[in-house]
Amino acid sequence: MTNASVREFKMPDVGEGLTEAEILKWYVQPGDTVTDGQAVCEVETAKAAVELPIPYDGVVRALHFPEGTTVDVGTSIIAVEVAGGAAPAQEEAPAAPAPAAEPEQPAEQPAARQPVLVGYGVATSSTRRRPRKQAQDPAARQAAPAVQAELNGHGAAPAAPAVPAAPAAPAAPAQRPLAKPPVRKLAKDLGVDLATVTPTGPDGVVTREDVHAAVAAAQAPQQTAPAAQPAAPAAPAPADRPAAPASYDSGRETRIPVKGVRKATAAAMVGSAFTAPHVTEFVTVDVTRTMKLVEELKQDKEFAGLRVNPLLLIAKALLVAIRRNPDINASWDEAAQEIVVKHYVNLGIAAATPRGLIVPNIKDAHARTLPELAASLGELVSTAREGKTSPSAMQGGTVTITNVGVFGVDTGTPILNPGESAILAVGAIKPQPWVHKGKVKPRQVTTLALSFDHRLVDGELGSKVLADVAAILEQPKRLITWA
Repeated sequence: MTNASVREFKMPDVGEGLTEAEILKWYVQPGDTVTDGQAVCEVETAKAAVELPIPYDGVVRALHFPEGTTVDVGTSIIAVEVAGGAAPAQEEAPAAPAPAAEPEQPAEQPAARQPVLVGYGVATSSTRRRPRKQAQDPAARQAAPAVQAELNGHGAAPAAPAVPAAPAAPAAPAQRPLAKPPVRKLAKDLGVDLATVTPTGPDGVVTREDVHAAVAAAQAPQQTAPAAQPAAPAAPAPADRPAAPASYDSGRETRIPVKGVRKATAAAMVGSAFTAPHVTEFVTVDVTRTMKLVEELKQDKEFAGLRVNPLLLIAKALLVAIRRNPDINASWDEAAQEIVVKHYVNLGIAAATPRGLIVPNIKDAHARTLPELAASLGELVSTAREGKTSPSAMQGGTVTITNVGVFGVDTGTPILNPGESAILAVGAIKPQPWVHKGKVKPRQVTTLALSFDHRLVDGELGSKVLADVAAILEQPKRLITWA
């Protein structure tokens, strides 16, 4: 095709600091026409599921990865033939052997990569995978353009003798063990030297399971067998897109791959539990008056169309308690050895979703009126249930509420979200015998649990915050007198 070229669209960093994403669904096939801004696939990061729009017009030449594949940020995932002039290296990419085009890509990458999602950044470094350590089938060099483009995306093609720059690609990764930042942090927290860990991940990457195996001497879950790799050139074209299995059932047990949101949650909880010294305090409180106020607000025209429930007043009570005890809204800066007190509250609400537990937060919740807070809570919950929570909505939280009571649980000892100093767990609200005005009566009662980081929150401060929340829920008129 004259005056045309092939553009390689790389996996962007759709959230601050993310290093990989799983391709959930392709919306296009090879041969389809795409336009600038059209969503071509849905991917799941460690924080949310988002759609990726293509930044140019053209015709899809190849999909480099099937659905269910986890891909590094900066790796090409789709090839699109576009009209107009382009660099020769890009024009030759689909037809020439992979090594001939590969050395040209890093030099052009800084100018070619642009943010593809509004408000999201992109990684500026050129990310490469280590070539697989096996002999390459010579027939692969004669592969069809679509298959060859797939090899380019995987970085699996061997270096050609005629290209001196190709052997330099694996040199940088060889300087230290390959591992994602969360895995490196886990290894550091557990005192594991990554150089002593046997990697089982693709292309020699150390996984979280490998680190745990080094500590507990347990066998890591089996990764993709290297012996299967030589068959890659003869595999079906990317259009076939075989779906990766969601689980492995042997009859007596089922193994479920840990990835995406669940993988990130596990890493965050392990890091938090082994970093911040947790203390949890409990209080049981009569919330009968709060439940009556909830029913009254449901009839108030100012709350028409808004979600009004006990969580709304519990959130407001916590915000008032933070205003009265501002030092609870802080974080610990390990590098600077400083306590950072936040003069704003980004209130996190733990939400159970089909993809796992996520904690989006309401930005500047301290400045919102009760109706505004109700609207924000409703939007947060509905967006989370639809699986459309954005990565930015889960960043920058300062304090969190987790409502375990919706599952009928009395209370729990919640683990802090990394970077936060406190988390409030709310138990089930149910009738219980309670001494009220000198007599035992059935009252609506719940148990609250506040976990906090004892490095920056002592027992007095934590107790004051928990007592204030309980006092407000017992006498909700304090929302007015203490505000």
